[in-house]
Amino acid sequence: MIDVQNVTKSYGAFEAVKDVSFTVEQGEILGFLGPNGAGKTTMMKMITCYMPPTDGTITVDGLNVLTESMGVRKKIGYLPESTPLYEEMGVRDYLNFIADVRKVNGADRTRAMDRVISVTGLSKVIHKDIHELSKGYRQRVGFAQAIIHDPEILVLDEPTTGLDPNQIIEIRNLIRELGESKTVIFSTHIMQEVQATSDRVLIIDQGKIAAQGTAQELKASIAGQMHLDMVLRNADKSKFIEVVNSIEQIHLEDIKLQKNGDIEAALKVDAGTDLREQLFDLAVSNKWKILESSPSSFTLEDVFRKLTN
Repeated sequence: MIDVQNVTKSYGAFEAVKDVSFTVEQGEILGFLGPNGAGKTTMMKMITCYMPPTDGTITVDGLNVLTESMGVRKKIGYLPESTPLYEEMGVRDYLNFIADVRKVNGADRTRAMDRVISVTGLSKVIHKDIHELSKGYRQRVGFAQAIIHDPEILVLDEPTTGLDPNQIIEIRNLIRELGESKTVIFSTHIMQEVQATSDRVLIIDQGKIAAQGTAQELKASIAGQMHLDMVLRNADKSKFIEVVNSIEQIHLEDIKLQKNGDIEAALKVDAGTDLREQLFDLAVSNKWKILESSPSSFTLEDVFRKLTN
């Protein structure tokens, strides 16, 4: 459905996107994950024909964004990071205006208006002016303008920025619902968004693709290790560091001395290695008390930090 091949975007000597290639299949929800300034918004603006690539090619359903941009625009609904709203307009007037722009007329418009009001949950505020709406409802109006022409593809740039937790959950659910019938790309730097919503994840950093795959595939890519968090009492910090560094399968990530004298240690342990008995024996021999020992697998956040640090 979307094919990006060797795309670069330069601003003078600065390359915001560097030789990026990826595809998005029909009916897929792709989470575009990266830190601020990684190139997410630039990539989305090129896909939606808001700016041309410097090099490379982008096609949307077989249409080239440079030579067939009007055809591409008809197929895409776009929600920019800054929602494009005219605050002095009423919600219904604004959606009618967008329908005019998108050439949705007659009975098609009536059906489209009913559909987007229902899908985005705008019925309670349809008679209000946009400046009266909360941030969450403004985002819903933004979604409505993006889907009023019933596009095959949705491109959403950080759609939950600035929303409260309840609003974020509502928008996540809306993305999942829309993804049942459309191809969706949405950008974010929030791990929970990707895990809760996307079928596949693409991580971009400093204009380059750092990794792509399902959340499980990305986590498996660093599954050679696991976390182990420990809290010990009556342990000498220097002695503990010495003992841990002597064990080949353990890597000390962080160690803190709490106000009460307990030691809080974050360890990485080679996967497949059960060191519980060895650590218990070391604690006994050194007269340490293990107050806590909590193993956990790597998360998508760990993958993100490893790839973008």
